[in-house]
Amino acid sequence: MYKQIKQEAFEANMQLPKLGLVLFTFGNVSAADRNLGVFAIKPSGVPYEELTPEKMVIVDFDGKTVEGNLRPSSDTQTHAVLYKHWEKIGGIVHTHSTYATSWAQSQRDIPIYGTTHADHTTADIPCAPPMNDEMIKGDYEYETGFQIMNCFKEKDLDYKEVEMVLVGNHAPFTWGKDAAKAVYNSAVLEAVAQMAYLTEIVNPSSPRLKDALIKKHYERKHGANSYYGQ
Repeated sequence: MYKQIKQEAFEANMQLPKLGLVLFTFGNVSAADRNLGVFAIKPSGVPYEELTPEKMVIVDFDGKTVEGNLRPSSDTQTHAVLYKHWEKIGGIVHTHSTYATSWAQSQRDIPIYGTTHADHTTADIPCAPPMNDEMIKGDYEYETGFQIMNCFKEKDLDYKEVEMVLVGNHAPFTWGKDAAKAVYNSAVLEAVAQMAYLTEIVNPSSPRLKDALIKKHYERKHGANSYYGQ
């Protein structure tokens, strides 16, 4: 019954080390089946070279294990919260990739400096404020989901248009229509984070990309009259 999403989650997880987005077991990908109300996620602490589709754990949108002998990722509750409340998501990635995590630890949004960034979103990549003490004392991973959603609400952002976030003092999460797109977004986020870091080193007074270029680059890929690609 769950073979397809187990395979999808496995293949997506295996992309993380190939793309240089994880070290050791510092990351996870999940893939959802909206019709069944479940998602497949990487088991906790299992090295990537030991993963198989059969080892993926099936969890429902309340964070309860449905199938699997291994403990699911420690970030499972965060995935469950996002799937439950953001109904257009089909895949989620969490990494501790170097540059994106550095921005998260700096508690800074990533400014939109160039067209590479604008090709994917018209907004700064948001950084959610660090979690408050009461939330930390509670169900930490569960609260992380609300930390992310609260950030989007406060910044008036649409999760369907901005498919990535930095969690303050923690690390990035990305999502998409499926697990493969979520991995793509994770790689894009890391590249944009690195470019923004280097931009500020080269010129600490670098200006933000002007609105006309933001609009042009985003709409040529995503607008009603887009013409990028085949």
